[in-house]
Order: sequence, then C-alpha cells, then structure tokens
Amino acid sequence: MLTLFHHPLFPGCRFVRLVFGEYGEELQLIEEKPWTRRKEFLTLNPAGQVPVLLAENDAPLSGAQVIAEYLDETRGVLKRDRRLFADDPFDRAEIRRLVDWFLSKAENEAARHLVRERALKPQMNAEQGGGSPDSGAIRAARSNVRIHMKYVNWLAGTRNWLAGDRLTYADLAAAGVLSVLDYMGEVRWADFPAARDWYVRIKSRPSFRPLLADRVRGFSPVSHYADLDF
Repeated sequence: MLTLFHHPLFPGCRFVRLVFGEYGEELQLIEEKPWTRRKEFLTLNPAGQVPVLLAENDAPLSGAQVIAEYLDETRGVLKRDRRLFADDPFDRAEIRRLVDWFLSKAENEAARHLVRERALKPQMNAEQGGGSPDSGAIRAARSNVRIHMKYVNWLAGTRNWLAGDRLTYADLAAAGVLSVLDYMGEVRWADFPAARDWYVRIKSRPSFRPLLADRVRGFSPVSHYADLDF
C-alpha cells in the first residue's frame, strides 16, 4: 500500500485521493501540516509542500500533477476505458491544460486564500503566519470563486465531462478545488446549474466518499457538504 502525506483542505491532495479511488487502489493517509516545517517531512520534500506520495520502495514523489502523471504511467495505462488520461495527444493536452487551470490558477486565486484565512490561521502561531483573517484577501478570493465557477459552468454546459466525452483527470482536479470551496460554504450552487449538475455526478461516485467524511479540527463543513442531493 502506498502512502500519501496530505492535508484535507488542500485541493491537490484531494485530487490525488480521487485518482486513487477511481483506480481502485488503497492508500494510506498521513495528515501533514506543512506550515510546521517538520524535519522528517522536509527530507521527503525540501519544498515543504503537500501532496507527497511514497511510491514503490518508498520513493517520494512531490506535487499533485507529478503524482498524477506517475499514476497514469503505472496504473492508468492498464485500465483501458477506465483510464483517466486520453490516448490522443490533443485530448491529453486539453486535460493537462484544465488540470493546470484548476490546481494552479483556481487554487492560487481562490481556494488557497480562503483556506488559509478561514481555516489555517487559527491553527498557526505568529511565526508560522497565524493571526486574524485578512478580510481583503477573503473578499478578493470570493470574487475569484465566481469567475472560476462561471468557467466550470460553461464547461459543464457544453461538454459531457469537463475535458470532453468521458471522466478524466480534469474533472478530478476541478472536484479537488470545488470540494474544498464547498466544504467552506463558498459556492452559490444555485447560480451555476450546469456546474451543480456536474458536481452532483462527481460527488456521487464511490471515489468521492472518503472526501465527504473529511473533517478539519476546529472548522466544520457546511450542513449540505456530505449530502448527495443538495
């Protein structure tokens, strides 16, 4: 069984967990608080960031997209119609573009700031960056949430799945980000019906069940978080 160092409110970590779930692979989870700069963890990833996967022979792999590529090469190629990547190079390029969009752009512009200001700062001391939430950062992130939700709504309204006709890494990357925002009650789903319908399909998949059980100490999810019909 492989081991993942993760944090339950980090979208990239959720993305990797969803990939493992879709491929039917068991995964041991170790929750890591990267802001503590734990020495043992820094030996695995000097950048001090999660996710980090201890792969075969305990070889550490760092970064959600790196881990996803590794899983495609070691698991996905054997799954045929259940593969989360595409055979066509142009289709692969579109999947990669959307994975980067959600795990880089959407996370950096929206999810990361909301998680930090609302959930993580109370757990940090002053040296780690703790303190009172920055209301300006929260307002800006919430504005960006709407921008990204409009894009998801357009994708979901014009395609069967976000990158095309079938479920791919792109859907799981988006779900990693949106599930964090949903946990915090930061998505007005009624304003984005196509995105909501797509999210219901993702949320109903067996791979998503462990995420619905996630709880962060001192920061409970919104009441509808675990509901499949919300």
